[in-house]
Amino acid sequence: MSTKVFPERQTFRKIRVAGVQAESVFLNLDATTKKSIELIEQAGARGADLIGFPEAYIPTFPNWYETIGEGPKARGFDKELFKHSVEVDGEHMHAIAEACGRANVNAVVGINERYNGTTGTMWNTQVHITRDGKIAGKHQKYVPTTGERFVHRPGTTGFVNAFKTDFGAVSGLICGENSNPLGQYAAALSYPVVHVASWPYYFHPYFPMHHAITTAGAGCAYTLKSFVVAAVSRIPEGYIEAVAETDEQRQFLTEQRALKKGALVFDPCGNVIADGSGSDDELLFADIDLEDVIVPKLILDFAGHYNRPEIFSPLFKQQPD
Repeated sequence: MSTKVFPERQTFRKIRVAGVQAESVFLNLDATTKKSIELIEQAGARGADLIGFPEAYIPTFPNWYETIGEGPKARGFDKELFKHSVEVDGEHMHAIAEACGRANVNAVVGINERYNGTTGTMWNTQVHITRDGKIAGKHQKYVPTTGERFVHRPGTTGFVNAFKTDFGAVSGLICGENSNPLGQYAAALSYPVVHVASWPYYFHPYFPMHHAITTAGAGCAYTLKSFVVAAVSRIPEGYIEAVAETDEQRQFLTEQRALKKGALVFDPCGNVIADGSGSDDELLFADIDLEDVIVPKLILDFAGHYNRPEIFSPLFKQQPD
């Protein structure tokens, strides 16, 4: 009689994902942490297996550089941002992880991370938490974008941007790096079934943010052959009151707030299957079948059969001056 043990076949589940499309409490660590916990509890109560948060949701993203530029007022906001930033091994993240455990939901949480024990080093970070309340790891934004360079240093977590959950790997990228081909390739190597794209309040008037979210989200889904949850913050009234210096700035921010642009969910072919725009709900839900990643991946697997990394490797050799 054979004693050979056959490995269990790979299974793919139907799951529910939630994308946050809520305001943070402007530059308030305690209040935004409390709100994040409430959102996690709501997601869990409605059967979500994963919740994705916007960029630097806790305590807020330094969007003021898009509106008022560098100067004394912006530097005052920077100081408050540092004072209210998050230490990954601190009490606020532990409270959020415990909430994930109570709610039985995985999470990718966008934070403004402070380096423990310093007085001036911060990162733009996604923290991955499993449904048993454990912090699985973090991804720090590879390169700060525009105004972020005044407050954030380049990431120190390497290329890794994906971590395991009970239903498969979940990857994540932050804002513009969702269109970074190498960031996408790094994610693809983990074969994610869901990818979380985290976004801020708004961009400068010359470049509408929701266009970028839709374009990058669809591209990410199509390249990774995974579902994509694009989470986006909405502009708090308190932010407008604090930041706007001119009638023109106030009008733009008020108009952006009124648009209520929302979170999006994309299928593995890049189609939008859920859009929270216009809704007052703080969470966007979508039910997805993870088997839907298989056929697209069999056709175009950029981490496997549909790539030739060895022929591209010379591109990464440092060229002489």
